[in-house]
Amino acid sequence: MKTHAQAVVIGGGVIGCSILYHLTKLGWTDVVLLERDELTSGSTWHAAANIHGLHDSANISRLQHYTMTLYNRLEAETGQSCGVFQPGSLYLAQTEAREHQLRLQAAKAKLYGMNFHEIDRARAEELHPLVNFDGIRCIMWEPDGGNVDPSGVTAAYAAGARAAGAEIHRFTPVTATVQQPDGSWIVETPKGNIHTQWVVNAAGLWGREVAALAGITLPLQPTEHQYFVTETIAEIDALDRRLPSVADRDGEYYLRQEGKGLLIGAYEKDMRFWAEEGTPLDFAHELFADDLDRIEDNMMRAIDRVPAVGEAGIKRVINGPMIWSPDANVLLGPVPEKKGYFCCNGIIPGFSQSAGMGLMVADWIVEGEMRYDMFAWDMARFGDWADKAFTKAKVRDQYANRFAIHFPYEERSAGRPCRVRPAYEMQKEMGAVFGLNYGWEHPLWFAKAPGTEETKGFTRQNWWAPVGEECRMLRESAGIIDISNFAKYRCKGAGAEDWLNAVFANTMPKAVGRSCLTPLISVRGGIAGDFTVTRTAEDEFWIIGSGMAERYHKRFFDMVPLPEGTSFESRTEAMCGFNVAGPKSREMLQRLTNASLATADFPFMRSQRIELGGVKCLALRVSFTGDLGWELHCAAEDQVRLYTALLEAGRAFGAGPVGSRALMSLRIEKGYGSWSREYSPEYWPQEVGLAPLVKMGKDFLHKEAAATAMEKDARETLVLLHLSEEDTAASNADATGGEPIFKDGKGIGRVTSGSYGYSVGMSLALGYVKGAQAGDAVEVMVLGRPHRAVILSEPPFDAKGEILRG
Repeated sequence: MKTHAQAVVIGGGVIGCSILYHLTKLGWTDVVLLERDELTSGSTWHAAANIHGLHDSANISRLQHYTMTLYNRLEAETGQSCGVFQPGSLYLAQTEAREHQLRLQAAKAKLYGMNFHEIDRARAEELHPLVNFDGIRCIMWEPDGGNVDPSGVTAAYAAGARAAGAEIHRFTPVTATVQQPDGSWIVETPKGNIHTQWVVNAAGLWGREVAALAGITLPLQPTEHQYFVTETIAEIDALDRRLPSVADRDGEYYLRQEGKGLLIGAYEKDMRFWAEEGTPLDFAHELFADDLDRIEDNMMRAIDRVPAVGEAGIKRVINGPMIWSPDANVLLGPVPEKKGYFCCNGIIPGFSQSAGMGLMVADWIVEGEMRYDMFAWDMARFGDWADKAFTKAKVRDQYANRFAIHFPYEERSAGRPCRVRPAYEMQKEMGAVFGLNYGWEHPLWFAKAPGTEETKGFTRQNWWAPVGEECRMLRESAGIIDISNFAKYRCKGAGAEDWLNAVFANTMPKAVGRSCLTPLISVRGGIAGDFTVTRTAEDEFWIIGSGMAERYHKRFFDMVPLPEGTSFESRTEAMCGFNVAGPKSREMLQRLTNASLATADFPFMRSQRIELGGVKCLALRVSFTGDLGWELHCAAEDQVRLYTALLEAGRAFGAGPVGSRALMSLRIEKGYGSWSREYSPEYWPQEVGLAPLVKMGKDFLHKEAAATAMEKDARETLVLLHLSEEDTAASNADATGGEPIFKDGKGIGRVTSGSYGYSVGMSLALGYVKGAQAGDAVEVMVLGRPHRAVILSEPPFDAKGEILRG
């Protein structure tokens, strides 16, 4: 076994072998995979191995489509059979909501050139004569759907990697991973040690244990999962073709042909955790005892849909382990606190995503960044707050609701509250309905009756009208928005200005009390983040960014060494904040402070340290609402006192609390983008309207990548769209994000954010388009159906910024 390698992959399941294969495809051939047992040990060997292309996320759909199309090429390249069966997949909708979901996916498929479209019942019965289609509202057909052989796919990846020079060592457990002073690693095994720049944890069921060797805690929890295979079914035996699989997710089971019978799997409500205290090191190809009683309800629904299942005997039952993250998405990416340590753990649909995951890991390790924005998979979306209790509660909910629709804006309550601010109970008594942001509870909207639960769906829900009241209150008087979930940092020291200039693309403010907006440039020249930076003293700066991206952004901050004597620290936990905005915000706040808030004394994009209601605050003259307003940041222990003072002062003006759901509507009325929606590493500065904030006359992180990107023509342009009031009223729905945009029948882009603009009386959406401009008529596929829209030339609220600066 070699003693040095560019990367060491730990885990010989389908994901580990895919990563190894894709590393070699990007030119890294001095790579090693270590497997504690035989390849496919753990979850891989007993997987149902279904493959499908479509997902609610466009980028995950891209990766699943890539995975599906790779398997046949992989066979041809390696000569190793992947056992690919692609008889197609039928997707059934029993409910209106499922129909909305499938129609939206069909619209996305058309935009991205994927094969997924609606068929009628007669055609569906031809494709699968054993299915009873009674009660089905909509049937979609994916001709390329099917399944693969788990062992064959894993062996093919391994063969391809070996052929390119990679080494694979079976029966070679990793006993330690020791980081060296230079950031490299020593991977220890009974057969010798390997020195490497990258450790890749793809250890599947043992992901937690392997991470722990490096002092890393991952939010993962295994469960049991069952499926069974029937004896031969005469009708199938008589066919000369393979039947398509059936995705009846409203029935909470999956079904496909296996041999001359059927394979049926279920995610039951009465689920079971496994290995709560750690996965046994001697576990390999074992299974658990059958417990079909737990999935009886799911089985009965499958029998109702395919009566032949009820008449067939059971040939075998598979009850094996699988390991989950709190949101059922993979934990992917380099650990921000550990240089050279990459995670790819907690994979559920492994055979639909294996190639995509391998490609993304190789992208990041070799190129420094993935080609797609995969924040939904980034392990940095969780922090230490995602403890064992939170993880178990979330995994229980995810497993039991595996096939439930994840609706726009849906906030599930499992495992919450996790982290709360001092004002939480006060807000709860005021009727706040809370959302989760990087573990923090924050008000989404305020209901008239405390304890009100939010309904969910693709159409306008029970929060639509109350959010409108909040928006109009702020636009007509003032509103108080809790912005404590924003990430907050302090940079202090003689080298603070130079360091911030080396990190951010804009030039840092020279004068105390001045603020600037600045992009953070990604490795490939895109937008890794957007920040507000305020100079609060000669040697001190206050930085505000996306709360959910705080751990993600740590990777970028750590790329630039801090000068000696300069500190950079997160203040997110220690500090809270409110945005008070609206035409009467100045008059309202003036009652609480002796500091003059007049424009001449406190102009736009300025800051001061003031007292409000006896509370010391850092006040910034900025507002994400696009209205006149201030951000007020105070110590966490003063939050309740400040909130109480603001609410009391607001009563005289008809002002009150406003949630983040209203803030989304207000910022879209102004055409403001938001990180992870409009701003992401996939988009270049000139495509998002941030090019003027990229100062090429100075050095900054990834300047060369920005220069290369900005020399090119914009591939797409961020625009604001006004959707037809007639169409949105008829569907009772607004765009929410992800809807394709078509012009003259051709796909030209997609929505990134959408909301009703209550104060301007318009259904609005932000999105990216190509080949279109202001004034053009387009169609936005809300609920998967065309809604007429026009591209606006300017935002409908305060287009010239006069109110904002007044």
